[in-house]
Amino acid sequence: MISYELIGITVLWIFLYGYLIVASIDFGAGFFAFYARATKQDHLINRLISRYLSPVWEITNVFFVFFFVGMVGFFPDSAYYYGSALLVPGSIAIILLAIRGSFYAFENYGSKDNTTYLFLYGATGLLIPASLSVALTLSEGGFITEQDGVVALAYFELFSSPLSWSIVALAIVSVLFISASFLTFYASRARDLPALKLLRTYAMFWSTPTIIAALTAFIYLSQHNERHFQNMMDLWWLLALSVGFYMCALWHLYHARRYGLAFVCVMLQFLCAFFAYGIGHYPYILDPYITIQGGATHESMGIALVIAFIGGLCLLIPSLILVFKLFLFDADYVKGRK
Repeated sequence: MISYELIGITVLWIFLYGYLIVASIDFGAGFFAFYARATKQDHLINRLISRYLSPVWEITNVFFVFFFVGMVGFFPDSAYYYGSALLVPGSIAIILLAIRGSFYAFENYGSKDNTTYLFLYGATGLLIPASLSVALTLSEGGFITEQDGVVALAYFELFSSPLSWSIVALAIVSVLFISASFLTFYASRARDLPALKLLRTYAMFWSTPTIIAALTAFIYLSQHNERHFQNMMDLWWLLALSVGFYMCALWHLYHARRYGLAFVCVMLQFLCAFFAYGIGHYPYILDPYITIQGGATHESMGIALVIAFIGGLCLLIPSLILVFKLFLFDADYVKGRK
């Protein structure tokens, strides 16, 4: 029988994967909007990007809020350890999120041509995933110390660790690859050929750094946490599927066809890799302090949370589908007619 702890962490991992995809599109779109402005190509793609961001930028963090609240609810010890260790990195991420939201509003509802606002919006799109990726690094162990009941983050070990920087690099290039792949598909739906050509170039370009960064992070993981690495090797078929979906997406992008299928392959690529990483981490949430069974809340509370979060997932996904159907994939809206 599957325990409520496993159901709970699975639901939370699904929420985190949803945030990975939706937020990556949003973060990358902001960066591409600024980069296009800086290279005098904003007339090609920025209207398209603005049409995407307008209806979804406010709901991007819903997945993250669900995950954060669920993590603290299911595994109370995570608030104690991560809350103390991530005080500085977490505060930086929150400040960046606030800056991002504020300057998006300034750029879209205030001064339309202010490059500074757009720069801040684009820069935070890369800095936020970089700061949030620190949590994945910490979960591998060796960066958090506990002495006399005081939890502290070993900053020197963190900043001098190749694993830490490889995960940061992977987070940044993954954001750009996912976003460019989706925006390429979005441009094809809008039949905006100039934007399609440019965004397809971005997607093709960032595909290579993504696979290189993933391989690099995998190598450094084997050196830092051999147990996690071996567990992931036992899930070789998930990793093989991830590479297969990556090659399929690249093939469609290269031949300039079926951009929707290419983006689905990108989603499946990250789905397989993300769950291989998560399953390989079992039974630890924070190595060696928190395990899934040992750190879980009381059973009755856990079951209630499982029911609540599954219900939330069943409400959230149809709501997002409705938003996409009404705005993003509406024929007139995509083409800028309304």
